[in-house]
Amino acid sequence: MKKIATAVAGLAAILASGAALAKVPQAEADRLGRDLTPVGAVKAGNADGGIPAYDGGLTKPPAGYSPGMHLVDPFAGDKPTATITAQNAAQYAAKLTAGQQAMLKLYPNFKMPVYPTRRSCSLPERVYEATKKNAVTATMTEDQNGLNDALLGVPFPIPQNGVEAIWNHRLRYRGFKFRRFFGSAAVNGNGSYIMFKNQDEGIIHYSGPGRAQIGDVSDIKQLNNIGISYLNITTAPARLAGSIILVHDTINAKELPRQAWQYNPGTRRVLRAPELSYANPLINTDGLATTDQFDMYNGATDRYSFDLKPKQELYLGYNAYKLASDKVSYKEILTPNHLNQDFARYELHRAVVVDAKLKEGAQHVYARRVFYLDEDSWNIVSADLYDTRGELWRVQDGPMINYYDLPLCSSALEVTYDLQSGRYVVFGLKNEEKMLDWNAGNVDPSNFTPDAIRRLGQR
Repeated sequence: MKKIATAVAGLAAILASGAALAKVPQAEADRLGRDLTPVGAVKAGNADGGIPAYDGGLTKPPAGYSPGMHLVDPFAGDKPTATITAQNAAQYAAKLTAGQQAMLKLYPNFKMPVYPTRRSCSLPERVYEATKKNAVTATMTEDQNGLNDALLGVPFPIPQNGVEAIWNHRLRYRGFKFRRFFGSAAVNGNGSYIMFKNQDEGIIHYSGPGRAQIGDVSDIKQLNNIGISYLNITTAPARLAGSIILVHDTINAKELPRQAWQYNPGTRRVLRAPELSYANPLINTDGLATTDQFDMYNGATDRYSFDLKPKQELYLGYNAYKLASDKVSYKEILTPNHLNQDFARYELHRAVVVDAKLKEGAQHVYARRVFYLDEDSWNIVSADLYDTRGELWRVQDGPMINYYDLPLCSSALEVTYDLQSGRYVVFGLKNEEKMLDWNAGNVDPSNFTPDAIRRLGQR
């Protein structure tokens, strides 16, 4: 009887942790590149032809583009097929998120120009190969807050639950070393704002894979639990210039939570910054976004239960090259109440939907978050954020583009609309900045230490 009880207890433990330990069978992984795309999306189009079949996406830059330029719009000749407004929103409601419907209802001049769907996302072949390998090896730790046996590619191209889909977003391919220059602005209801300027750089160790150079690791354990090394310097306005943030984003947050430090130019000191996580206010956003909203969602997954819902066909911000164009000024983009929708582009795409609810006893300003992930890239493209009363509070958008010079797929910018205050914050503006570099080979790994940022700040 004792042996039976032990066996039953062992089986119960296995079943309880099944979501963490389950692997996709080889036969299922073999669908990648066949009826599924190399990252797990449905390759076929939809029934009415509004979503075309996937043909590999953009794999080379369009005519007129040279390295170092701001991106040329490969679809500049496309014309809108429809424009969704408050007047006709009911006609399109089945393909709109709750946040989009709220924006249309709240702001009479908010509109959504709809363009032909272009499944433009593509990634390097080595990422596809790694993804297929990950499909049969990758697991989460039992608390679902860490990752085992995956590198470089999408960890869970055929996700079995919602938290796996979120891991796909967190670890989607974004090159190895990058350097960016961008603006952020908290925009008041009358359209006034203060522009913040930042430059950042980082090493995405998982995507190399590598600690200092691509290929200097062959197993996720060799990364020493550091997925991303990140450095951010505020350059404007003058009162904040010189502030530096350093983050080591960990892979297994239970084993080692995110490590963060901040250099204050006033005191010329480096202090640990545990507040750079979860619901604490994101820097340079005037309290309109939380730290874990940067990159649409970042950091540990331990405070929410993530429920994977059926895919939906939705109008998502996609191929938003106009919003990233150097031919468009910040003044033109930042209009009262919302971004200038003349520069927006929406397309019909299948979205992976994840409904995240705050766990009992956990703390966060958002009691519920509904994420909409593009099936072709695993980017979170939109999110509905609910307060502790269950009311829709904020709407988050990260319209995406293919940075075809690598290629990789990520947001053109990120914006959070506060429905209660009528304000919004946008970050990742690059129109008036030097073009970002997703292939910044001269990013120095030795810069990502507390001593290094102290020296950097005192120059």
